[in-house]
Amino acid sequence: MPSPAPLQPDVYYHLYNRGTNGENLFREDENYRYFLRLYAQHIAPVAETLAYCLMPNHFHLLVRTRADAERLTRSERVGRLTPASQAFTNLFSSYTMAFNKRYGRTGSLFEHPFHRVAVEDDTYLTRLIVYIYRNPAKHGFTDDFRQWRYSSYAAILSRHPTHVARERVLDWFGGSAQFKSLHEQFLVDEVTAKLAPDDER
Repeated sequence: MPSPAPLQPDVYYHLYNRGTNGENLFREDENYRYFLRLYAQHIAPVAETLAYCLMPNHFHLLVRTRADAERLTRSERVGRLTPASQAFTNLFSSYTMAFNKRYGRTGSLFEHPFHRVAVEDDTYLTRLIVYIYRNPAKHGFTDDFRQWRYSSYAAILSRHPTHVARERVLDWFGGSAQFKSLHEQFLVDEVTAKLAPDDER
């Protein structure tokens, strides 16, 4: 299987992955919190996050990779810009090392390579955000996706500080009322069904 193309600057991507052999990536609350701390450390410099959802055995992210010029304004220097693909690899490696140490395991935790799909269509982007946030209910981890603690759904509707691009998302949906309404309607169609084929297993 050929290696996927590296993540390009200033592109929206749906990124998702799961544990090797169906293994859980997150066993307890602290695992989720630690992953998100590492995520902020490794990914905030290279990408803006519009949505995330972490579940026991897999996760979904929607990000916009930062343009090089945008990254330079964030105090990074020419020649020292970490490629976005490498930043995600570093995140997964750091988390795996800590996870393995905590639970006395060895070897890879995440499937390689991580899945990535460039988002180039407005309809796809809207449905993808809804798909990501409703995913815990889809897989039976909760009866109400709005109550799932390990997604950024609540952060989008909150006034508390967040690393998620709240204003960009709400502007995209036309405000919080429309954001909530579309999530409650659940846009089920062929577009939604094809958002992440590997997620169906």
